[in-house]
Amino acid sequence: MVEKIIRINPLLEALRSSPLRVTKVFIQKDTEKKRAKEIVRMAKARRVPVVWVPKKRLDSMDMHHQGVVALASAKSFVPLDDILSDAKMPFFLLLDGVEDPQNLGAIIRTAEGGGVDGVILPERRSAGLSGVVSSVSAGALEHIKLVRVTNLARAMDSLKDRGIWLVGAEGGSYDYWFDFDYSVPLGLVLGSEGKGLRPLVRKKCDKILSIPLLGRVTSLNVASAAAVFIYEVVRQRKNFKK
Repeated sequence: MVEKIIRINPLLEALRSSPLRVTKVFIQKDTEKKRAKEIVRMAKARRVPVVWVPKKRLDSMDMHHQGVVALASAKSFVPLDDILSDAKMPFFLLLDGVEDPQNLGAIIRTAEGGGVDGVILPERRSAGLSGVVSSVSAGALEHIKLVRVTNLARAMDSLKDRGIWLVGAEGGSYDYWFDFDYSVPLGLVLGSEGKGLRPLVRKKCDKILSIPLLGRVTSLNVASAAAVFIYEVVRQRKNFKK
């Protein structure tokens, strides 16, 4: 699958950390963006072809470009065993049916910033690694490790066999997101935008925690919920002091 990178920051991150993925860069002829020169310099240093084209050509490729469009191969997934062996104090994110690319990109951005060791996605009922995901992640997609599994529930069993606690995030629980000691090996499980966790996935969680809502809105965006949980883990593990 070929991915289009249409924003400057994600493209710079791709050229910096995964240049072999980038196959060609198209840049608007009359652009005055200073960072375009940085892209050209970096691309040429990594032997990535650069083509100067009229704005009309870029518009035909994607109307939302920032004066650049790059073609890149899809980010490769890593095996589950790889992230298990690499993590010193495991912190994984499991996404059960997050199908909105905007949400997936935002979650990946927060996960990378929060030091998540890997994001585990099911083969079905998950957004693909599109240009939208890459753009919204603001370059984080280039750095986070992604695992794609055939059966999420079976992957959860594998994690539990390795001593990893699975915490599900879902509304309705009387235990709140901070009512847990996150200093243990951890897998944080988030459900789909509309239906939440599937029954079997929920059943396999060791704990279900929620974020209380005090207004009239009945649920949080899954990316927002992910941020709340991820940074509670960061707070506890870093032992920040006021």
